[in-house]
Amino acid sequence: WHRALGAAASPPFTGSETSKNRSCAPARGPPLLDRAMLPGGELKGSTMFAPGKKRRINLVAIAMNVFVPWLVFCVMYAMVSFSFHYQHPTWTWVLVVVGYIGVAILAVVTWRTKLRDRDPTWYGYAVLALFFAVTFSFIFGDMNFWYNMQPFYDIENLNTYPNVDPSVDRGQQRMDAGRAYFTQGTKVDVTKSMGFKNLDIYCVAPIVKTGEKPDTYDFWAVGTNCCSGNSPDFRCGQYANPRARSGLRLMRDDQRPFFRLAVQQAEAAFRITAAHPLFFYWMQDPVAEMNSYRDEGFKYYLLGIFTFFSLNLFGVLCAVIGFSKF
Repeated sequence: WHRALGAAASPPFTGSETSKNRSCAPARGPPLLDRAMLPGGELKGSTMFAPGKKRRINLVAIAMNVFVPWLVFCVMYAMVSFSFHYQHPTWTWVLVVVGYIGVAILAVVTWRTKLRDRDPTWYGYAVLALFFAVTFSFIFGDMNFWYNMQPFYDIENLNTYPNVDPSVDRGQQRMDAGRAYFTQGTKVDVTKSMGFKNLDIYCVAPIVKTGEKPDTYDFWAVGTNCCSGNSPDFRCGQYANPRARSGLRLMRDDQRPFFRLAVQQAEAAFRITAAHPLFFYWMQDPVAEMNSYRDEGFKYYLLGIFTFFSLNLFGVLCAVIGFSKF
């Protein structure tokens, strides 16, 4: 009865009993290969370590984290920057949403892996890298499209008119003009220039034929921050180039209302009429200027993909160094 309940009065220990108790203890085998000994003697389980060794380097995971986010960035950056965005704007945003959905699915996989393995290191890095790839491709691709590629596509899809005579032709006849080549003797009439200020100064000056006074001034040279706004001192584009007698159409919808207000001010100040004003950048070679938009778009695309690759490669190298220390 006492032996069964564990009586308080126990006989003194003897050496034979101690050795007997030790013999009854379960035999311990060799240390587990997937465990590491902590300073206090505690064993910590881990599938990524071996006793006395650093973390194994997974070359496949490293390569995938270097190239997969970069390829995603390249594809989405191109889709948002170039003609796909221009021809299919709705599908472009669907593509961006699909990219974020893919990142969310990978994040769920990472969380479930952590529950099983408690060490989803490269999964976690992939989630961050893909999130930045989708986000930056959307932001910088949209900026590249808006400032460079959309004006190029718009002008390319419009008409080209040679021998435009501003003293005879009317704005209604050239509403679809993207590039206009004016007749010999056409110039910018700086004496009737005007500016409208709204943060920036929106400057306008009528395009006229020397010695002619048209019934309506429908062709205007424009620019921003190239005049004082309160005196006829238009200095926009190639206004001083004697060979310049061509115009590249203004395609910025956000600027057009301010140029229209400047024209209205000129109408009131100089007592002229502008029934249907069309706005152009005054220059000698519109084709070269139009192609510069496209060249700028491709330049920023190449700059973006090489920059992202460099930053992602640097992040992977930092991750390799950081993971090897744990």
